[in-house]
Amino acid sequence: MITKNKTWLFLFTSVFFILSLFFKPYPLSWLMKLLPMAILVFIAISQLKDKTGKIFIVGLVCSGFGDFFLDYEPINGFVLGLGSFFIAHVCYLIVLKPIEKKKLGLVGLYGVYGIAIFSLIAGGLDELFIPVLAYMSILLIMAMMTLVSKRSNNWLVLGGLSFVFSDSLIGIDKFYYPIPYAPIMIMLSYYFAQYALLRGFIVSGKTEEAA
Repeated sequence: MITKNKTWLFLFTSVFFILSLFFKPYPLSWLMKLLPMAILVFIAISQLKDKTGKIFIVGLVCSGFGDFFLDYEPINGFVLGLGSFFIAHVCYLIVLKPIEKKKLGLVGLYGVYGIAIFSLIAGGLDELFIPVLAYMSILLIMAMMTLVSKRSNNWLVLGGLSFVFSDSLIGIDKFYYPIPYAPIMIMLSYYFAQYALLRGFIVSGKTEEAA
């Protein structure tokens, strides 16, 4: 399990970076952004020892690369960031197998929501139309998998939901209409999503061992 001390350390570094957004740009902001993810990677390495766990760790590391690209070079690095997070979600998909037929109604809601959000932002995408469509598709599939996976639990579901919420804010703010304090809400929901996915995956592993 994730100890209270590690949770508090993750929380402290996350809040510290989020508060620092009021002072951006500043040197090495990308490093401050990566600290919470580095803590999650450290926790994952200490907890997840099997092959599936290592794939999950690769997902976290790819997310870290995505964070770096989006912060270090927000414009030119956007596609690299999308690509990094695309690979991260592929990793999360792999570790969420196998599937159970449950909560299919909620899966449909994700599909309807994704179509609605993409329709909203599509007009502002231009040359990013295909990359964003591909990323949104894999993101939504990952979120759906948290519902129908045999590993599914409340933490995983919350992680998938928070990831979709965070990236929806990015899409709307960047390609449709600026949202006041969007970076604050984006990072709050993003850090929570990564923490919840890791915690949910660890919990699911303990449940399988006990079964």
